[in-house]
Amino acid sequence: MASVDEPARKRGVIAITRREEKFLVIRRGLAVAAGGTICFPGGHIEPGEEEHEAVVRECREELAAIVEPAACVWRSVSPWGTSLAWWTVRLVEAGELVPHPVEVAEILWLSVEQMLADPTLLEGNRPFLEAIRDGRVAV
Repeated sequence: MASVDEPARKRGVIAITRREEKFLVIRRGLAVAAGGTICFPGGHIEPGEEEHEAVVRECREELAAIVEPAACVWRSVSPWGTSLAWWTVRLVEAGELVPHPVEVAEILWLSVEQMLADPTLLEGNRPFLEAIRDGRVAV
């Protein structure tokens, strides 16, 4: 809980889904913050919502994906001050992923190396990807 002198920090979740050596990532829609960048799916945690509930909701909203949360594997703070929880999730249904028409321009499956080499990578994803590459986090 934030102290009286410290304002409450915004909170968000990131969904990590892996298929062999490729990760599910999105290209953000041009009408949203950091539009056109690639990143993992995710978003804010609503008041009263738990992290695992938020990651399920965000996957459903952004990708029409039904997921099962597994574990929080990483924590970070975004450059704009949002406290992020990085959750591994499992796709429950193998149905077609459908991008949200405003939030998601494209759905991609990319390797860590492909993401790190992409000039449109959302920079806040870089430390997490480097941690995977260097074996400091297992997903």
